[in-house]
Amino acid sequence: MSFLNALINSENDAVFREELEERLAIVGHKIKFMDKVPVVCLDTFNLPTLILADEINAAGGILETDILGAIYIIYYQPGKTLNDLMREVPALLDPNWQAVKYGRIILLNDDVNKLRTAENAVMLIEDFAEMLHPGAFIFGYEGDKWIRFMS
Repeated sequence: MSFLNALINSENDAVFREELEERLAIVGHKIKFMDKVPVVCLDTFNLPTLILADEINAAGGILETDILGAIYIIYYQPGKTLNDLMREVPALLDPNWQAVKYGRIILLNDDVNKLRTAENAVMLIEDFAEMLHPGAFIFGYEGDKWIRFMS
């Protein structure tokens, strides 16, 4: 989480910096009482990517590379919008994957890396917390930045 601490500490507004730290603390406090969730993050070639590992871990996930062991599969591809992913992902899914069987496929819009600010990083962690722990977190970004995809 040092990348996140560095981002937050680079924020000049002390009040805003404290708000971001508080938002992270809320997520961190809740997830410490929950089981870690195995997640695979795939690109549109069905290759595992570790690009979002820190954020997924901070949200109570464990980034895996084994698709068969993943409870959730998150599709993220730089340069791809939700519409792009909705067109491309159905052909990539294998009905034998546990995450597909239980409808736990998430599509994440490519805006996650456009502006690497402290606020965007905290929002992404909140997104992952909401994705991986439905019902425990509701931040309201679903449908805009990410969607649950049912094949």
